[in-house]
Amino acid sequence: MPASLPSLLGDLVLGSAADLAPALLAPATPGHFDEVRRCLRAPGDDGPSRPVSPAWQTFFDELGLEGLESLPLRFAELDRQVRDDGATYNVHAEASRLLRPWSLDLFPLLIQADEWQAIEAGVLQRAKLLNHILADAYGPRELLRRGLLPAELVRGHPGFLHALQDTQVADGTWLRVLAFDLVRAPDGQWRLVTQRTQAPSGLGYLLENRLAIARQFPQAFQALQVRRLAATYTAFMAGLEARCPPDGAPHVALLTPGPYSETYFEHAFLARYLGVTLVQGSDLTVRQSRLYLKTLEGLRPVHALIKRLDDGFLDPLELQANSTLGVPGLLQAIRAGHVVMANMPGAGFLESPALLGFLPRLAEQVLGEPLHLPALPTWWCGEQPALDQALPLLDQSVIKPTVRGSRLHADFEPVFGDRLSAPQREAWAARIRQAPSAHTLQQWVPSSQMPSWTVDAHGTGQVTLKSMVLRVYALSTGPQTWRVLPGGMARLSAPHERSAAMRLGASSADVWVSAQAREAHTSRLPQTTVLATRSRPPVTSRAAENLFWLGRYTERAENSVRLARQLLALVDGEDLPSPAVSRWAMRMACRNGLVPDEGTPQATAPHLEQALRVFERTVIADLGKVRDGYSVAFNLSCMQQTAQSVRERLSLEQWQLIQQASTELDHASRAACALQDAGRHAAPAALRLLTDVSARLSAITGCQTDRMTRDSGWRLLFIGRLIERLAFLADTLALALDHQSLTDVAGFEAVVALFDSTITFHARHQQRRNLLTLCDVLVTDDENPRALAWVSQTVRSHLDKLQAQVKDAGQPLSALLPNPDGWQAEALCLANLPTPLLATLLDELGGGATSLSDALGTRFFTLSDASTSVMS
Repeated sequence: MPASLPSLLGDLVLGSAADLAPALLAPATPGHFDEVRRCLRAPGDDGPSRPVSPAWQTFFDELGLEGLESLPLRFAELDRQVRDDGATYNVHAEASRLLRPWSLDLFPLLIQADEWQAIEAGVLQRAKLLNHILADAYGPRELLRRGLLPAELVRGHPGFLHALQDTQVADGTWLRVLAFDLVRAPDGQWRLVTQRTQAPSGLGYLLENRLAIARQFPQAFQALQVRRLAATYTAFMAGLEARCPPDGAPHVALLTPGPYSETYFEHAFLARYLGVTLVQGSDLTVRQSRLYLKTLEGLRPVHALIKRLDDGFLDPLELQANSTLGVPGLLQAIRAGHVVMANMPGAGFLESPALLGFLPRLAEQVLGEPLHLPALPTWWCGEQPALDQALPLLDQSVIKPTVRGSRLHADFEPVFGDRLSAPQREAWAARIRQAPSAHTLQQWVPSSQMPSWTVDAHGTGQVTLKSMVLRVYALSTGPQTWRVLPGGMARLSAPHERSAAMRLGASSADVWVSAQAREAHTSRLPQTTVLATRSRPPVTSRAAENLFWLGRYTERAENSVRLARQLLALVDGEDLPSPAVSRWAMRMACRNGLVPDEGTPQATAPHLEQALRVFERTVIADLGKVRDGYSVAFNLSCMQQTAQSVRERLSLEQWQLIQQASTELDHASRAACALQDAGRHAAPAALRLLTDVSARLSAITGCQTDRMTRDSGWRLLFIGRLIERLAFLADTLALALDHQSLTDVAGFEAVVALFDSTITFHARHQQRRNLLTLCDVLVTDDENPRALAWVSQTVRSHLDKLQAQVKDAGQPLSALLPNPDGWQAEALCLANLPTPLLATLLDELGGGATSLSDALGTRFFTLSDASTSVMS
C-alpha cells in the first residue's frame, strides 16, 4: 500500500514532486507491467524504489508539491465538471440511476512518441487488412476460395449480411471508423485483444476526457507536448464529405438509437462537435433508393451517415423485422450507392475473436508482410487442430463466445480459466467439445497498470495502480487511407474485475501521446473568406415534436409549482379560507395532479379546518411523487426526458438547470416529508422548496427565450408553452367562476396570483376587486403576458410565422383560436345573459388549445408520404 498523501507531504519538506512519486505511487501487482516505472513488477521486486519514467517525472515536476497537495481538490473539481457537462453512461440494469455520470480517472495514460509510432503502424496495417477482407467477402470471395478464411466465420456468421453481396463501394473504403483494444503484456509489448468494426463507441467520450483532464493539468499538458485531436477529426469529416455527391453542400448525419442508448451522451456530443445532424431512424425515410431526412420544411437529402447502431437494426425490411430503430429501405439506398456509410453494414463478422487467429497468415498473403501489431494468441475451436492445442491451455486462457448475442449459439460472458476449479474446467472442456465452433479461446496475460486516484469508503484519497486496456481509433481520411487518432481512451478495471467493460464498473482515462516536436495549433474551423449562402440547420419532425412538448412541460411545471405554492400559502394563511375557496383550491389541485382525486377530503363547513390540514399534508407528501398526471415531479421528469431527446439543441446551461430542478425537488421533498412524518410543521420547508424550484424554472424559461435561435423548432417550443399557458389560465378562471370563489378576497387574490399578475392588478386598480377589474387585467389586456388576450394573440402570430417559415400553404392554424381584437371587458362581464360571454369565451379558449395541439401534431409531427415534398 502506498503512503497516504497527507503523511508524505508532512514528512517530506524538501525535494520535488517527482522525488515523492515513487513513495506516492504503489508498485504494480506482481506479474503486471508498471506504466509509471516502465518495467515488469516481478514477485519480490521492490517496486517503489525504482524511479519513475522520464514522462511521468515531467508530469510530477510540472504538478509540483502544491499540485500534489491539491489532488483531492482536483478530483472533486473533475467530478463536478463531468456532472456539469452532463456526461453520462446509461446503465439499463440500474433503473433508479438511468443517467449515471461518466466515470473518468484523474490521471492520464502517458505514451512516448517512439512507442506510439509502433502502435500507429500496427493499427494502420490492420485497418488496411480488415478493409480488404470485408471488400473481398462481399465481392470476389477470393480469400474463401483459397481457404484462407473458414466460410463458417464469414458467410456463416450472423453479422454477414447476404443482402449486400456484390455491393460496390465507389472508393473501396468499407471501413471508415475502426477501434482496437490493446493491452501491454508483462514483456512490455502491446497486444491486440479485440477489434470493433460495426459502430465503435468512444469517439465522443475521449473528447470529453481530453477537455476535462487537460484543464486539470495544463502545465504538464504543454510540457509533454501532447498531440492534439482536432486535425484527425477534421480530416475524417473532409474525407467523408469528399465522397458525397458534388451537387450542393453535403449533408452528413449521425444515426443514434436514441436517448435510451447507454452512450447517447457521446452521440449528441460528437454530433455537435462534428457539426452533423443527430438523427434517429424515425427521422429518416428512403424514396426511390435515396435517403432523406424528414424536416418541417419537407424531405432533405442525406448524403452520408455515421451510424452508431448495430447492423441488425438498420433496416426492418431486410434485417430484423421487429426493429423500430432503423430505416425501411436503407439497404436499398446503400446498394444503389446513394449514401456513404461509416461504417458499411456487414462488418460484424470481423469482430469475432475467432478471426484473430487467421489474420497473421492473411497479412502475409494479402499485404506481403507480417503483422506489426500481434494479437494475443487466439484459437477458434471449430478446427480440430486448434481445439487440440487450446484445451490443454484452458487454465491459461479466456473462454469467449465466437459470436456475441447470436441466436445460433448460447451466449455467455467471457470466462477466465485460471479462476475455475478443476471440475469446472472439465465441465467447460466438455461443453466446448460438444459445440466447438461456438467457442474461442484467447490467452490471458496480466495487463499493465497505471495510476488512478481512488477514494475509499471514509473519503480518503490515494493513488493506486489499476489494470487497463487501451482503445485506439483509425479514421478514414480518403480512399482506402486512414489516420490513427493520436490518443485514445484507456479503460481501467474496477477492483476485483479483470474485464475493463464500462458496464461492469470500469473507469476511463485520457491518453496523452507526446509529439516528437511541438505541433502547430489546428482548428476545426473552416478557413474561408467567402460567406456561403445562409441555410438554416434542419429541424426534424421528431425534434420539432420534442421541442413542442419541452415547451409544454416547462410551462406545465411552472404552473404546477406556482399552484402548489399558492395553495399552501392559502391553507396556511392568517385566515381560514371560505368553503367556496377551499372547494376551488381542492378542485384545482386534483385537476393539476397535485393530489389524487380519491384522496381529497370534502371541504364542508363543520370540518373545514380538519379537511384543509389533510389536504395540506397530501399536497406536501405528493410533491416528489412521479405519478401519471400533472404532479410537480411528473412534469419535471417529463421535461427532463423531452430535453434529453433534443439535447444536442440545448445549451449546457439549460441542460444543467433542467437536471438540477429535478434533483433539487427530489432531495428537498424527501426532507419535507421527513419533517411531516416526525409530526413537525412542514409547510415552510415545502414553500422554500417550491420557491427554489420556481427560480430554476425561471432560469430555464430565460434560456429558452433568450438563448435559442428563432428557427422553426424554437417557435414550436414557444407555441407549446403558450398553448399550455392558455389552457391552464382559462381553466383556472373557469373553475373560479363555477365555484364562486371570486367573491372572497382570498379566492380573488389567489386567482390573480396564479395569473402572475398581482403587481399589475394592484398598480392599476388598487383594492377594487370585482369581475370587471379582473377581466381588464387577466382577460383583455394585450400588454400583460399572462392575460388571455396577449397569450391568444401571441400564439396566433407565432403560428402564422411558423407556417411562413416552413412554407406551409395549408389552412391558417391561427383560425383555431378566438381573435382577441374585439374583446371588451364590459361586454364579457354582463350578468343578464343566459350564458355569460366570459364563460363561453373561456370554454372556447380551452377547446381551441386542445384542437390546436392536435392540429400541430397532424400537420408537422406525423408526415405522410403523400404530403411531404422533397427539398432541392
